[in-house]
Amino acid sequence: MATVLSVSGSPSPTSRTGRLLRHLDRRLVAQGHEVIPLDIRTVPADALLGADPRHPAIVEAADLVARADGLVVGTPVYKASYSGVLKALFDLLPQYALAGKTVLPLATGGSAAHVLAIDYALRPVLSSMGPDHILPGWFTLDKDITIGADGSFALAPAAAEALHPLVEQFSATLGGRPVLAAAG
Repeated sequence: MATVLSVSGSPSPTSRTGRLLRHLDRRLVAQGHEVIPLDIRTVPADALLGADPRHPAIVEAADLVARADGLVVGTPVYKASYSGVLKALFDLLPQYALAGKTVLPLATGGSAAHVLAIDYALRPVLSSMGPDHILPGWFTLDKDITIGADGSFALAPAAAEALHPLVEQFSATLGGRPVLAAAG
């Protein structure tokens, strides 16, 4: 099957965005894909903010992008746009780093007022990097993502009902096998 790079653009280690991505990673693995998580917050700040494309961590991130058949790109929405750490990484990748790839853009945020951030902020930068296909993105409200005291993850039923078919479409584009609805 395909190799999927699951990119979290959240600067927070306890991010709902990251938890949502890891939930979707499990679904993609169940469909037969190899999923490699990349939490940009773990890339050294001096490499990102110093814009050093030769830094080993940036070289490694660029190699992961190059190896992937598809990317799931998730970001919290700040100031009506995607996160700065995501932008910093994108700025260090080659111009057409997404050529030949399928991309699923996702965003999380506290208000439905930011739902268009995917189409007006994230999609244009992804498109400029030359992917073969960008699927319709999905915005999930923070209130629809619950993290239990034990670290458990729950997605509100209406959000799951909308998001899971989009993940299935992404998987099918990559050649994955369908997953049963009960897979969670």
